[in-house]
Amino acid sequence: MLGAAGAALTAAAAVLVAPGSAHAANLLLNPGFETGSLSGWSCTGGLGSVVGSPVHGGTKALAGAAGSSDNAKCTQTVSVQPNTAYTLSGWVRGNYVYLGVTGGSSVWTPSAAAYSKLSVSFTTGATQTSAEIYVNGWYGQGTYYADDISLDGPGGPGDGDTQPPSVPANPRSTAKTAGSVSLAWDAATDNTAVTGYDVYRGSSLATTVSGTSATVGGLAASTAYTFTVRARDAAGNTSAASTPVNVTTDAGPVTPGVNVPFGSHSFPYAVGTIKVSGNQAANDAKVVAYYQQWKNAFLRSNCGNGWSAIASPDADHPYVAEGQGYGLTILTTMAGADPDARTSFDRVLKYVLDHPSAIDPDLHAAEQNSSCQSVNGGDSATDGDLEIAYALLLADKQWGSTTGTYDYKALAVKRINAIKRSEIVSATGLTNLGDWSSGGYDAISRTSDWLPGHFRAFRKATGDASWDTIRDKHQTLIAHLQSQYAPSTGLLPDFVENTTTSPRPPAGQVLESPLDGTYNWNACRDPWRIGVDALTSGDSRSLAAVRKMNTWIKQSTGGNPNNIQQGYRLDGTVTTSGSSVAFIAPFAVAAATDAGSQAWLDALWNKLNATPLDAGSYYGSSIQLQVMIAVTGNHWLA
Repeated sequence: MLGAAGAALTAAAAVLVAPGSAHAANLLLNPGFETGSLSGWSCTGGLGSVVGSPVHGGTKALAGAAGSSDNAKCTQTVSVQPNTAYTLSGWVRGNYVYLGVTGGSSVWTPSAAAYSKLSVSFTTGATQTSAEIYVNGWYGQGTYYADDISLDGPGGPGDGDTQPPSVPANPRSTAKTAGSVSLAWDAATDNTAVTGYDVYRGSSLATTVSGTSATVGGLAASTAYTFTVRARDAAGNTSAASTPVNVTTDAGPVTPGVNVPFGSHSFPYAVGTIKVSGNQAANDAKVVAYYQQWKNAFLRSNCGNGWSAIASPDADHPYVAEGQGYGLTILTTMAGADPDARTSFDRVLKYVLDHPSAIDPDLHAAEQNSSCQSVNGGDSATDGDLEIAYALLLADKQWGSTTGTYDYKALAVKRINAIKRSEIVSATGLTNLGDWSSGGYDAISRTSDWLPGHFRAFRKATGDASWDTIRDKHQTLIAHLQSQYAPSTGLLPDFVENTTTSPRPPAGQVLESPLDGTYNWNACRDPWRIGVDALTSGDSRSLAAVRKMNTWIKQSTGGNPNNIQQGYRLDGTVTTSGSSVAFIAPFAVAAATDAGSQAWLDALWNKLNATPLDAGSYYGSSIQLQVMIAVTGNHWLA
């Protein structure tokens, strides 16, 4: 789930030192939480609190209750000077605690039983006048603690400013289409200067602009929306919300050129597989409703340049390659239900093409900051490129490649060839972690990148028979791992090491966490990723792999989806208790491969429909949506 190169670089940059005295100089408000409140801080999900124990200094500290779908990120925005060096430090306690500056550097510690100090330095940009610092835990790792957080360096022009701007007046709609609304408002005033405006769609931030107008895209046709605007200054002060603007989007025309409209069910699944019970149209409508929520929550157009991108509020960076790949696949699949799908697809595609990898420019740079600038070296992540290439093949089938801005097929083939060149290890035929990988890293592979259905599509699109060999290598290794390391469960580990000699699950951390050799936040996707190939191709090896997983999870939970935990060892014992849709949803695809699991599949489907979309978790929500598409019979092949 974490970007591979980013995780490696971040881990290398972490500074963990022995306990001692904290810095005195500090630009942060309430750095030691001695006010007894979160004054100056904002924590996601209401999961931050001030506690009296354990503390590092004084009598108070921050406690962040990280859960299965929220990392309890607490932030504070401060005024800084451009082109200036700063040092951020803080004392933390707990598992996988992160400290950093949004869009910039970060550090973390995998485990700290007592308070330990994290420290990182960064330099502001040429025009930067504010910085958002953060501390957060990690999903499912429990409560973390932080205290005596310090940002050392000169204050910016707004240092000490606590006066918010005035409320933007006269907000109004200036234009609308079936998929977008244009807004304008009168300029706000401030005691220093207004630096930007945040436009909200309901309670969700839709876009941030520097002027007094904005266009919010990614909307559904014939749908009522409410917008408000808040002004912001250099010190991070924000005004109260403007009066609301209520707009109903125009009715959408029938989208021309859609060859596989959503709900057509024109690609039959393999014999012996099943779909969820109930009325097909009603089930499809549930998918469309969830898709509209997903699109409203995560499709952003914040950086201009004709771009849209899938936001990843729960990842290491605001935009990650995996998210763009998921978004492109989803948008293509939902065409017919969304008249704006192709427009949105092309805007996300433009974003991808305008952010090439610094190593292989035919691949996508894995991570971007909130200003849509590539960070952490600008190299690639294999999971993102695999999905982007596949989505381009879907787009070619859905809309064709001769009538629009882009030749989807040509772009797909170009990216597929780059994947083979830079993200497949020639010695093993297995995926690596990204185009940055070399040496020992080429002996590590992530099981959630083992996508037999994608490899089939790449073979068909390019005519390159080596993709058959690549698929065979991965399927052979899946069977080997299940036989040797998970004979009773069929579970696969997040990562596999030693792939050049004797592939095996790592005993400890090789990239992301000590749980790298377990069924964790990467491998949780495997029942879905292998399962869709089983559903659509009927491949005997894919069917055998996911049916083994399905048999075990159905028995171990007693047929109750609420008993699915968010992490297992390969023998089926629990590593991390708790519930997460990222772990629950993929097992629904595995269930759909077994005609004897109808009641279990329906129970999982009901669980998904009872789970509301979490706007703070693009990862779980994107998995849930794609699983819902698959188990209703709406997954189709490129």
